[in-house]
Amino acid sequence: MGKNKPVITRRDLCAGLGGTAALVALGGLRLTGPEKLVRPPGGQDEERLISACIRCEKCYEVCPHGVIAPAHIENGVVNMRTPVMNFDAAWCDWCAEANGGAPLCVECCPTEALALPAGAVEETTVLGVAVIKEDWCLAYRLTGCRFCYDACEFEAIELDGESRPSVVADRCNGCGACESVCVSLRNGSISSGATSRAIIVVPDTEA
Repeated sequence: MGKNKPVITRRDLCAGLGGTAALVALGGLRLTGPEKLVRPPGGQDEERLISACIRCEKCYEVCPHGVIAPAHIENGVVNMRTPVMNFDAAWCDWCAEANGGAPLCVECCPTEALALPAGAVEETTVLGVAVIKEDWCLAYRLTGCRFCYDACEFEAIELDGESRPSVVADRCNGCGACESVCVSLRNGSISSGATSRAIIVVPDTEA
């Protein structure tokens, strides 16, 4: 055993678990998060995902675009290190180039925590739905910005007569392409006070 490798004793483990339980009891931590999470393909059955996921991290590692990330403690104790989507730099294309359109995260999952129903396709598997925060959207400042519209492959974003975008919810599958290309946070002088991009994917509350 290397000299610098940390050793976790049984006492340390019990203390950590006890501390977590105490925080939950006192309201410092939540067993479940305050809202649903945007999950990878095949993770839309929340109960199955939570019960079957062994936090092996294979789905994070295999994702060719790096859009799968671990949930954090603020998402609830039971959600910790389960897979969620992060569209900061890329989006989910169902591994179109890497695997011919079959999601690698689903294929590599050893417990079927990520599992697609028979006949599922990218267009009809809803990861979430995009929403626009008009106060922060550059297009609503009549700047001519249309990155989200150009990025959407499913015609789920329309432009009005002044080139301002709106989301057609029943066409949106939550792939995250629009969120990944949004430049609103790079223009702080225009979207002052913004805490997120002007278009983000949120959980589909009707799923």
